[in-house]
Amino acid sequence: MWNIGGLALALFTAGVAFLRSRARGGYYDADVYGMVPSTHRRYGAISLAFAFFFGVALALRMQSAGIAALAIYSVVVLLYLTSFLRGYADADE
Repeated sequence: MWNIGGLALALFTAGVAFLRSRARGGYYDADVYGMVPSTHRRYGAISLAFAFFFGVALALRMQSAGIAALAIYSVVVLLYLTSFLRGYADADE
């Protein structure tokens, strides 16, 4: 179950990352957070690597490894998805 969830999350995140890598992005995500196309491609590649791991773990029935990998990958996904937030608009310059 954990490996299937991790595989689905990794494939979804990789899809989002590769779609977002087609455009430069807005002011906050590109200029403030540094989320330029190459950064999205890196997150997409990391997500594909985790998807491969979850697929192998599923095939070999390694449930504990899937749980540990999902915990680590969840942090990566949270960092990636929160990078799209606009941020604090009234920042002192």
